[in-house]
Amino acid sequence: MTIYNLGSINIDQFYSVPHLPGAGETLAATSHSAGLGGKGANQSVAAAQAGARVFHIGAVGPDGDAMLDRMRALGVDCTHVAQVDTPTAHAIINIDTRGENAIVIFPGANEKQSLSRLDAALAGAGKGDILLLQNETSLTVEAAQNGRARGVFVIYSAAPFVAEAARAMLPHIDLLVMNEGEASALSSALGLGIPDIPVPHLLITHGAGGAIWRDQSQPSEIRLPAFRAPPIDTTGAGDCFLGYTAAALDKGLSAEDAMRLGAAAAAIQVTRHGTADAIPTRAEVDAFLS
Repeated sequence: MTIYNLGSINIDQFYSVPHLPGAGETLAATSHSAGLGGKGANQSVAAAQAGARVFHIGAVGPDGDAMLDRMRALGVDCTHVAQVDTPTAHAIINIDTRGENAIVIFPGANEKQSLSRLDAALAGAGKGDILLLQNETSLTVEAAQNGRARGVFVIYSAAPFVAEAARAMLPHIDLLVMNEGEASALSSALGLGIPDIPVPHLLITHGAGGAIWRDQSQPSEIRLPAFRAPPIDTTGAGDCFLGYTAAALDKGLSAEDAMRLGAAAAAIQVTRHGTADAIPTRAEVDAFLS
């Protein structure tokens, strides 16, 4: 089947720093690099590297050609990515010596999505396909409604977390993906316990603590531990995990086996610098698991 992804495309600027800067503090970076990023692009690349057929839906500015070339080189179909007048989104990513990060994002072209382009991109989607969504583009709710109407399995990452954005998405999605902090914040905002969040399925990531898949209708849950890996850079690890997990679900794997594949990919990715460019190939993940 096919994975569609209405997602962000960013130019990531990485700065290695002795520690994450505090208010009013000026730090000298020890190194700098730039590359492809954005939650959407990362997830699309991960799904494509895992072996899925991936159509990315999005927008870049006049300065976005290099990002599209890189996505295509990594296996993502960019037919439905528009070039608009607004500059391509970018992210300033500070990474400390422990691999932890602090990120500032300029949304740019990611907020210039079009309903007509979205409809055209999803025209061929149907039952058995997957739609990935995040909070880094406009028209997320409209995309979820469009996908649901076509019988597509809709996966939504509630990040960067905004409670009202997540609340608006709940009636239109099949799988809600959050980290533990986001899950706690949404639970508080809704005034509901996590088992009562009204979605069919819930996937909560716990970083080095692994992940939990909840079937909210049963209720039941699958707990998967993380693989141990010495982190160099954790930026984009969650996107890598989800992209690989979505690709595995698309191929018919169980939730547990899909998460295991995603966890292995993320374990490799955190040992490398970068975001999309650090995502491992399926051959690397299979070798890791063997």
